[in-house]
Amino acid sequence: MTTTATPSAKPKINDANLKRRYAAEFRFKLYGILAISVGLIFLALLLWSVVSKGYTAFQQTEIKLDIEFSKSVIDPDDLAAEDPNVLLIANYPVLAKNALAKYLGISKKDKINLKMVKSMISAGTRTQLRNMVVADPSIIGTTQSVWILASGNVDSVVKGQFSLEIDESRRPVKDQQVSWIQRMQKEGVLKKRFNTGIFIFGASSRPETAGIAAAMVGSLYMMLIVLVLALPIGVAASIYLEEFATKNRFTDLIEVNINNLAAVPSIVFGLLGLWAFINVAGLPRSASLVGGLVLTLMTLPTIIIATRSALKAVPPSIRTAALGLGASKMQMVFHHVLPLAAPGIMTGTIIGLAQALGETAPLLLIGMVAFVADVPTTPLDPATALPVQIFMWANEAERAFVERTSGAILILLGFLLIMNITAVILRKRFERRW
Repeated sequence: MTTTATPSAKPKINDANLKRRYAAEFRFKLYGILAISVGLIFLALLLWSVVSKGYTAFQQTEIKLDIEFSKSVIDPDDLAAEDPNVLLIANYPVLAKNALAKYLGISKKDKINLKMVKSMISAGTRTQLRNMVVADPSIIGTTQSVWILASGNVDSVVKGQFSLEIDESRRPVKDQQVSWIQRMQKEGVLKKRFNTGIFIFGASSRPETAGIAAAMVGSLYMMLIVLVLALPIGVAASIYLEEFATKNRFTDLIEVNINNLAAVPSIVFGLLGLWAFINVAGLPRSASLVGGLVLTLMTLPTIIIATRSALKAVPPSIRTAALGLGASKMQMVFHHVLPLAAPGIMTGTIIGLAQALGETAPLLLIGMVAFVADVPTTPLDPATALPVQIFMWANEAERAFVERTSGAILILLGFLLIMNITAVILRKRFERRW
């Protein structure tokens, strides 16, 4: 009698449960993609808003004029040979006004049109022409072709920042001036050129002569102070806590407080700096030194936490091997552990500096909202910072400062982007996989 083997029974799969599980997994992925998409959309809108308003800040309207450096205006009494300061106080705007009036064919007796001509030229022309004469007094008595800054209102017209369709009485630029602008544009003597002034000028009440030079130098001084102070102190504290300190309640308390300090609002550090560095230590208000010290206090917890994480990431076998070969604990830390943790330390430091570069609130409390027209030469000179300069320009009433604000934001974002890309490159370049 032949027997037939029956196949072993296969476990039954609940198709309904499997479908629900797959459906739940699909929904989870969909929610993740949706969340990322929404974030990217808002980021794109933010960048578009800033770029669309700020890219014009890197162009400035200028007028090309044949300016006669008349001695009767610059030095009518022939005193410059005895006192060179005479060249500094000459009435240079008259030279630009006369040149533009001559180009437009306006008589010197036509006071109304001369007044409109004068308002089309930036007051910054005084400094530009004065510097030319001081650098080369031999141009007195000659005629030079010079690109001079147009006024902020003319610049706004050229950039289309307000409508010319509204009534003339409600516009800062009159119809006659608009016709002159259009004529000069057609003849190529009025153009938008690259705005180097936004990088080399200091603070100004006039948008066409306002720049971020003082703010950039102030931020540079502060970042150097933060780097010099926060990096060695933060790394030393991290090494001690991670490698040498005994684990007890006291060190646990220190760790908890460091973590809490990293979450403290930055304005609190501004209050601390106001009391400690200005009221008690008597350091000068609005100085880059004070700003750097305040930002150092704020950045220290970030660097300590990042450094400790980098030290923990080094495998224990490295420590054991170094000690087994006869290295002291100090040699083990500084010859083996610290070099391997360096990429993480550098990354944490750069991220901490980038965070400090974008801070505004603590700097407002220590008086770095001062109107600083001259570039600071030392950390003790009055200064401001890039985010504070943005804050001050955002409060200006003139329309032209809107583009200056957005332009400064783009510059600040550029610095932050460079710093973060540097952090990523350093980590990729020196990081080791265990």
